Amino acid sequence: MKKRSHWQDNLRLVGLCLSIWFLVSFGFGILLLDVLNQIEIAGFKLGFWFAQQGSIYVFVGLIFFYARRMSAIDKAHGVDED
Repeated sequence: MKKRSHWQDNLRLVGLCLSIWFLVSFGFGILLLDVLNQIEIAGFKLGFWFAQQGSIYVFVGLIFFYARRMSAIDKAHGVDED
């Protein structure tokens, strides 16, 4: 039962990370492109920025977020490597 709880927490975290990544890369970079392109920051349209740079920055941030949260989940379930 303990393994199942750990696995469910892991899947929930992966689902959250994938949802955020999908929202930023597909949602902001493709679906909301026209709406976001009406906003300019430093001379660049926001939709263009999300399509070219923003989704990459969010992905790298998600990697660090996942590593930190997974470490906490492992410790909470007693399966950490420390």
